[in-house]
Amino acid sequence: MIVALVLIGYSVLLAVVGPRLLLRAEWVDRAPRLGIAAWQALTVTVLASVVMAGLALTVPTVQISGDLAALLRSCVMALREQYASPWGAAAGVAGAIFALAIIGRFLWFLGAAITRMVRERTRHGSVLDMVGRRDAGRGIVILECDDPAVYCLPGRHRRIVVTTAALRALDEDQLDAVLAHERAHLGERHDLVLALATALATAFSGLKVFGQAAAETARLVELRADDVAAERTNRLTVAGALLAVAATGTLHRIPAVALAAGGAGAAARVRRLLPPHNPLSRLRAATGSLAVALLLALPVLVLGSPAVASMQHSMCPDAPMSSQM
Repeated sequence: MIVALVLIGYSVLLAVVGPRLLLRAEWVDRAPRLGIAAWQALTVTVLASVVMAGLALTVPTVQISGDLAALLRSCVMALREQYASPWGAAAGVAGAIFALAIIGRFLWFLGAAITRMVRERTRHGSVLDMVGRRDAGRGIVILECDDPAVYCLPGRHRRIVVTTAALRALDEDQLDAVLAHERAHLGERHDLVLALATALATAFSGLKVFGQAAAETARLVELRADDVAAERTNRLTVAGALLAVAATGTLHRIPAVALAAGGAGAAARVRRLLPPHNPLSRLRAATGSLAVALLLALPVLVLGSPAVASMQHSMCPDAPMSSQM
């Protein structure tokens, strides 16, 4: 019971404090890939902690074989004692139902999001096959349009779409920059990152942390793609390219499942690209990566600590239980 309460408390603490810390952290914009990982770790850990709390309640009701107990140098009685709840089997059944409900709801919404994403990509891809013109040399699809826009359709049949207005508005260096931006989206599978964040925000819309994570993830994947493009060209070139394709009139023409170079927040992204550039140091990046790993590992350690403690329990004989059965 104590384990379940600790995990629930940890989940609530993260859901309340975590977003406030990340939203105020200046390093997130300086290292967007680490920021994306931090938001993902936060939301996954909040969800996993709640699920593990439910699972912790089920341990006393689970039949554990003597072979497994011998392998752990413990016994079933000691292991169940560590996870014991005052409500006995009722708590175990409730915990199992709760954990399965949480997992099932998340998987349902994730599956729905991916299905909708694939369907809309297929529909838009068929339109591009009819009206678009392939440029094999650049690896793009050119679309006749009076509004400047550059976007990509991820997936198995990935495409980068550039309108004729964008080709006129961009010079060669700027075009290379926006293409590098879109290839970063495709190469790092930002569509899957956004699908996970969106599914969590939709499935658990009553919890603010998931909505904040989805919004911040959408913003940070654009910053990450900007940084990749800047590494291929330079930051001022990327800024100029963003200004050229940031016309708001094109936004309603770009499908929701696409990732566009000049989407919302382009003005703030341009300001970020202007000098001086102050990337995160390797030491701070490594420290942040370690913090993300610990964030993910802590619920597992909390859930498993009673089992580890039961290994040292004196209630069980040294002889393997399987030999006594």
